[in-house]
Amino acid sequence: VSNKPGMLWGYYVPHLTNALVAECNQTVTAMIPRLLGKRPSCYVISLPHPRFIKTDAYVRAITEKRVVITEFGTCAYPDPCKNIFSRFFSYFKGVEVTDNCLVNVYPIGEDFYAVTETNFITKVNVDTLETLKKVDMCDYVNINGVTAHPQIERDGTVYNIGNCMGKGATLAYNIVKIPPTQKDKSDPIEKSKVVVQFPSAERFKPSYVHSFGMTENYFVFVETPVKINLLKFLGAWAIRGSNYMDCFESDEEKGTWIHIAKKDPGEYIDYKFRAAAMGLFHHINAYEDSGFVVFDLCTWKGFEFVYNYLWLANLRENWDEVKKNAMIAPQPEVRRFVIPLDPYREEQGKNLISLPYTTATATMREDGTIWLEPEVLFSGPRQAFEFPQINYKMNNGRNYTYAYALGLNHFIPDRICKLNVRTKETWVWQEPDSYPSEPLFVQNPDGVDEDDGVLLTIVVCPGAQRPTYCLILNAKDLSEIARAEVDVLSPVTFHGMYKP
Repeated sequence: VSNKPGMLWGYYVPHLTNALVAECNQTVTAMIPRLLGKRPSCYVISLPHPRFIKTDAYVRAITEKRVVITEFGTCAYPDPCKNIFSRFFSYFKGVEVTDNCLVNVYPIGEDFYAVTETNFITKVNVDTLETLKKVDMCDYVNINGVTAHPQIERDGTVYNIGNCMGKGATLAYNIVKIPPTQKDKSDPIEKSKVVVQFPSAERFKPSYVHSFGMTENYFVFVETPVKINLLKFLGAWAIRGSNYMDCFESDEEKGTWIHIAKKDPGEYIDYKFRAAAMGLFHHINAYEDSGFVVFDLCTWKGFEFVYNYLWLANLRENWDEVKKNAMIAPQPEVRRFVIPLDPYREEQGKNLISLPYTTATATMREDGTIWLEPEVLFSGPRQAFEFPQINYKMNNGRNYTYAYALGLNHFIPDRICKLNVRTKETWVWQEPDSYPSEPLFVQNPDGVDEDDGVLLTIVVCPGAQRPTYCLILNAKDLSEIARAEVDVLSPVTFHGMYKP
């Protein structure tokens, strides 16, 4: 969601046109009374012109008609007006971090911010979608960047994680707390603070962190073997110019380190939990049960970085070549891990997990490490359950039953999925030549059941007369309730949010 020219039912969509907004307004207004038996409790903002987030990266790229700031997988283009010597010495100016907020949107206090994975977040006006201001989180806390997937308490408190320089000139990871709306109407970001710090497995190679888990009393941080080589990052960027992807490396021998910490007061718990090497972007949920912490993840088997297989050159191949690349890439799997909060109550070599509903295990080893083996909740050949969503308001940090996700077929998003994490039963919505986005769960305001609500997703259908539509599904069985079609081709989105 790098650009948000319209807001559909509180769902931020890039490159949204007036036609789609108007069509969806009519569809949602007609659908909600049938579904809930009352007037709609949501709204659609219609704008006369598309709006783009006016980040520095966007403004400078538009002004200079080139990529000026290096992005995750894109190098900045040299200024054509400079000679070869000027271009060379411009590389020694140091790292210029992007503020291109293309990943997600989330609330802080009464405000809303478009975000990426650096230290910059961008405040937007949700009524006009005007860009208000750029905020550097480094001005408030010791952090090099924060994820685009914070955890948000029911009172509005926001927690996030990012790497930092810790004790003894060693990299670490800080959990940052931003308080909820202030009675004096001051900016909550100004009261941000670090609540706990996790150590890094390697001194100058932090793991790539896209999300983390949170229960009612604990934080869960999974440190994968996909590392950012900091020395390579700084050296390569300064001398020859590189993108972020050039500075990732993976080491199978490192495996996966799993950390936990108490939330209040913040306290790191120094247990050495270990697991096999895996890639990870998204936590689904985490909760506590009878002295254990249970957490579910969308993982990729092995130590390789799955992004290595997602270059445009690969995805633009014919379908047979795309499938061939996916065959050798890390394979997706939804896994459940369980951590014992008292790992020393059993002898070495014995399973420490006594929850009756899971096959996940934890075993104390002679060297003091606790080896975790997961229960597989979902696995299909080259079929990923990704971009997960739950009934966040009701079940985040609590025991739950249902998860929703975007289904990837050989990396191609072609279905919406629902998973019962207790029984492993699945439901699927799918249509030929249709490519949906992350499904957003919207709870029925009067609903009692966990899955009483609807899913919102933007579907792209290239070649159709009206190639983009907003699809509204019943969250119980993924049956279609309504759709709003327009004759505008929209790009597939990343993450978004529902605003009541």
